[in-house]
Amino acid sequence: MSREKEQTAKKKLLMGKIDYINASPVYYGLDHGLKPEWIEMIEGPPAVLNSMIKNSQLEISPVSSAFYGMNHKELMILPDLSISCHGEVLSVILMTNYPIEELDSKTIVLTQDSATSAALVKLVVIQKGINPNFITGKLRTVSDVPSDADAAMIIGDAAMSQPWEKRFKYRIDLGNLWYETTGLPFVFALWVVRREIVISHYDEIKDALEILYKSRQEGYNNIDKVIAAGAKKLGLDNGYVGRYFELLKCNLDELKVKALKYFFLSLYQNSLLPEKVEVQFF
Repeated sequence: MSREKEQTAKKKLLMGKIDYINASPVYYGLDHGLKPEWIEMIEGPPAVLNSMIKNSQLEISPVSSAFYGMNHKELMILPDLSISCHGEVLSVILMTNYPIEELDSKTIVLTQDSATSAALVKLVVIQKGINPNFITGKLRTVSDVPSDADAAMIIGDAAMSQPWEKRFKYRIDLGNLWYETTGLPFVFALWVVRREIVISHYDEIKDALEILYKSRQEGYNNIDKVIAAGAKKLGLDNGYVGRYFELLKCNLDELKVKALKYFFLSLYQNSLLPEKVEVQFF
């Protein structure tokens, strides 16, 4: 079959793309010639992509891990793709004026952009036996922080590029905090497909998955370019962004699947999820 006929034969897939630099290696190839005509890319922050796939406005997308947990009956995980870390991550932080143990009855602002990081903070404070007041809002710049906030959870590009130390005393890396507590990696985001289209779009999903793998490989083959583009976008030093991409991983191996299941179970046991999560892969 010719390339033109193949393109015509394929059913269109709407694919979400995180607008933070953390997924840049995964999308590098797609951004540099690998994207076929039958895939349409739609860019947005994690919370927007979460909402879009829930509302059937996307077929495939990265989503917050906790969002998958909340919607596991409607979604299937694409294998070996994630945004994860094994310790420090730099881009998911709790900025606070008090040690975590002293945040009881204090006000913590959670970013509206991530279900997973918010769930992780709630899990940590429950496990530490403290009961803060949580509010949710936009946290892209220091000026977004309410004047009465004692702590703020920030993710993505803003966590690395904004001068949060001007407002808060302590920076707590949540990837590192999880690792110190559990000895496990942490999976912040997963790539998923809507379960209802798996049969009708099976070939397209399978091909899209292979394209994502090739795209990621090209990203790591050109990691210096990925780093330079990320540093330019955020106004940061290449060395700092290079360290970020050494810490951040985009695979999903057996240990990370184990960590993901442990996270979901912990959320369920602490009443942060209404039911046990069944982890199912495409």
